[in-house]
Amino acid sequence: MKIPEYRYRCPLGRKYPEPPEPEDIKRYGWRDQGLLVISPEDERLNWMEREVLQQVGERLYGRRREQHG
Repeated sequence: MKIPEYRYRCPLGRKYPEPPEPEDIKRYGWRDQGLLVISPEDERLNWMEREVLQQVGERLYGRRREQHG
């Protein structure tokens, strides 16, 4: 009698759903947790909004380090 060989099926081989997009995570954070994640360099903001974000960030957390390119 021939016994079939058992093949271990790795659980990592299953398909996982695609990870959520960063904007979806930010939207969820705002709507469900009341957390707001915004970059002062976000192009959707006008100059005044960027400046306000910069001032709030500096007041709460201090100046940002300069990045050398």
